[in-house]
Amino acid sequence: MSSETGDDFYQSEDDLDEDEATQYIIEQSLSQYRKLKGLNPRLESLNSEFSYLGDEIALDRLAEQPETLSRVDERGWIPLHEAAVQDNKRILEIIFSASPPGAAQCRTLKGETPLFLAVLHGLRQNATFLLQNGCSPDVENDEQDSPLVAAILNDQYDLATLLLRYNANVDQTGPLNRTALHESAFLGLENFVYLLLESGANLNALDVKMKTPLALAAQNGHLNVVETLLEKGAHVRSESESGTVLFDAAASGNPDIISLLLDHGADPNLPLYSGHLPIHRVAYHGHRLALEILIPVTNLQAIKESGMSPLHSAAAGGHVQCLEILLKSGFDPNFMLHPRVRRSYDDERRSALFFAVSNNDLHCARLLLEAGAMVNQDPVKCLQVALRQGNYELINTLLKYGANVNYYSRVNTTHFPSALQYALKDEVMLRMILNHGYDVMRCFDCPYGDSSHDYAPWTTSVIKDMVFCEVITVSWLKPLSGQVVRIMLDYTDHVSFCPKLKETLQQQKQWPEICHIQRNTRSLKHLCRLRIREHLSRLRLRAPVFVNFLPLPPRLKDYLRFKEFDVYSRGSMVNL
Repeated sequence: MSSETGDDFYQSEDDLDEDEATQYIIEQSLSQYRKLKGLNPRLESLNSEFSYLGDEIALDRLAEQPETLSRVDERGWIPLHEAAVQDNKRILEIIFSASPPGAAQCRTLKGETPLFLAVLHGLRQNATFLLQNGCSPDVENDEQDSPLVAAILNDQYDLATLLLRYNANVDQTGPLNRTALHESAFLGLENFVYLLLESGANLNALDVKMKTPLALAAQNGHLNVVETLLEKGAHVRSESESGTVLFDAAASGNPDIISLLLDHGADPNLPLYSGHLPIHRVAYHGHRLALEILIPVTNLQAIKESGMSPLHSAAAGGHVQCLEILLKSGFDPNFMLHPRVRRSYDDERRSALFFAVSNNDLHCARLLLEAGAMVNQDPVKCLQVALRQGNYELINTLLKYGANVNYYSRVNTTHFPSALQYALKDEVMLRMILNHGYDVMRCFDCPYGDSSHDYAPWTTSVIKDMVFCEVITVSWLKPLSGQVVRIMLDYTDHVSFCPKLKETLQQQKQWPEICHIQRNTRSLKHLCRLRIREHLSRLRLRAPVFVNFLPLPPRLKDYLRFKEFDVYSRGSMVNL
């Protein structure tokens, strides 16, 4: 107490009788306590207040004032709520006996009764007193949690036992229509699960998503709880909105749980509404041991009917080990998504390889390619995705396995193969596609020839068969035109420039060098190289390994591959 408050008290003590003085002490102490705590009307810690006074008689006298015991603070608490959370059971007894009828069922702003608060704070003696005095064990708070669920969530086994002894409704439902058994199974609390089952809990109760306690335990990987529920007869073939119990177990990927469910009759070939099987889920999440268990028991016909391979799932999840297991087990790397499944993707992807490439996952992509995955099977080409990402190593890997550099995009089509659009600003990528047989001559194939161009220049809003000279002469690409054309000349014989392209090139610093190349006859060995490559055809050039089988010296093979212009390989060797 401050000195000022103490002086006020001593000045008034002579004028008050003993009862009034006692009441004054109580009020001043409460006021001082609230000031120290920064509180105003809140009924904070009755135990602290009365232990501070050290006067149980004062508490008895306070209890004789009905208006005080009905007072509600900003939390919706009355003194009985405060008394319920005190360690001193005597406080609760006094306040309870003096409280008006119905106070025991009074709820806070959060919907909590005195009993709920006692359970929440783990006060067994207080909870026992309230139950003995008729408090209902089933009144939920505003979150629809019962005192029994509160005891479970706070790991208060003794209080849960107490509530059940006083006939708490063991199957009372709360949020998501879940019972106490659902909550215990979800948290993996084996002792509570056993207690609830012994108290008659419904083993196969369904929540709002049609999930049983077994499904929740399996989903979260609680082996002991799964064992207990199965021993008691839980339905292993029950299905929820998210699939079977086995499909739920695939999320956690616990191999022991999956084996246990299979031993009890779970069907690994029952699909989700989307077609997914448990094997797809474990592959996507990278559960290697679970995958090894499911492979031999999953029917290949069921996989075919699902419209997708586990390889798609493993590649989508980026799990190399799962891919290795599946490929060694004989799964086809060229299994394509069913049209029904493809429609769910904007790019209408088909192959497992596309999933790996779209994830920028070199390791998975390389593994699939080494297993024989075809590289040109998707509507949006894998090479196009890799070029857009700018991943040199991934691009090089795809090209090594025969990616078609002369693909045409279905959107914003051009007269020249679409790969060039991603390589205009990057010499490494530009030379990579040119070395692998890009059709350079299409870039200089202008329908106007030596005549002037009489239509509007190319813009981003125009979709048509646009020629190279119209693309490279737009304002934001014009500065690149000289360097791009100069590089292209390394892969051609003499070419003709249309007036529009020539006018642009004349403004670039590379123009003198370009003129020099165009005026002079190309070397015989270069012309021979172009002729040989022409006879090999672009299809064979797409697979560099084909050149290795030619009966030619290594240096000549390198020359045919434009090895002197392989900027990527030179850069890789320097980095090493």
